[in-house]
Amino acid sequence: MNTDDANEVLLDENGEPIKSKTQLKQEAEVLKKLGSVLVDLSPGQLSEIPIDEELRDAISLANRINKKKDGFRRQLQLIGKILRQREIEPIEDAINRLRAHHLQSNQHFHLLEKHRDDIVEKGDSAIQSLLSEYPNLDRQKLRQLHRQAVKQKEAEKPPKASREIFQYLKQNIEE
Repeated sequence: MNTDDANEVLLDENGEPIKSKTQLKQEAEVLKKLGSVLVDLSPGQLSEIPIDEELRDAISLANRINKKKDGFRRQLQLIGKILRQREIEPIEDAINRLRAHHLQSNQHFHLLEKHRDDIVEKGDSAIQSLLSEYPNLDRQKLRQLHRQAVKQKEAEKPPKASREIFQYLKQNIEE
C-alpha cells in the first residue's frame, strides 16, 4: 500500500468527507459535555442562551433528575443528540460571554476586597490614593469606617465596619 493512499480522504456521494467512528464518538462526547455545561447553568443564565424549546425542556428534565442516577446520564446523551441537530456556535458564544462576565465580576469583587483591606491596614494613605482614583467617594465616611474597623479589630470583635467599608465601596465603585 502506498503511503499517499493512507492520507487520502474518503468522500461520500455528496462530496462530504466520511468521518471515522472514532471521530463521531469524539464529536458526540464534546456535545455531551456542552449539554452538561448547559444543565449546570442557573435558570437566569440559561435564559440568555439561544436555544429552542425542545432543548430547553430536555435541560429542564435533566435538572429534575437525580445526578447520581443512570437516567441523568441518558438525559445528557439525549441533550447531546439534540445538539447534533443544532447550530452550536451561537450557544458556545453565549456561554463564553457568560463566563467572561463572571470572570469580570470576580475581578471586581477581588479589587473591592483589596481596597477594603488597604483601608483597614494603611488608613489615611490608602484612603487618599483611593480618592484620587475615585473622587466620588466620601473621605469622612471612609475615615470613620476605618477608625471603627481598627477598634473592632483591636477588641477582637466581629468585623462589622470592614463589611460596611466593602458595601460602601461596592455601591460607589462601578464595575
